Amino acid sequence: MRTESEIRMQGMQALIGSLGLIETERFLISVTQDKFDYTEWRRTGLPEMGVENIANAANQLASQLGQP
Repeated sequence: MRTESEIRMQGMQALIGSLGLIETERFLISVTQDKFDYTEWRRTGLPEMGVENIANAANQLASQLGQP
């Protein structure tokens, strides 16, 4: 099991790798604003997909990007 620090570090690396440094900063600012409701965003801000569909989409994208 990873520590909270390790999870945060890996999460930041994933965000920066996907969005770039500036867009990651903009994302973090948007989710830490006082009026941001993560639970509501999670319910309405993401597509209606099951875990298997999300995993398949992630694998497909990784293949397109040439990642294992």
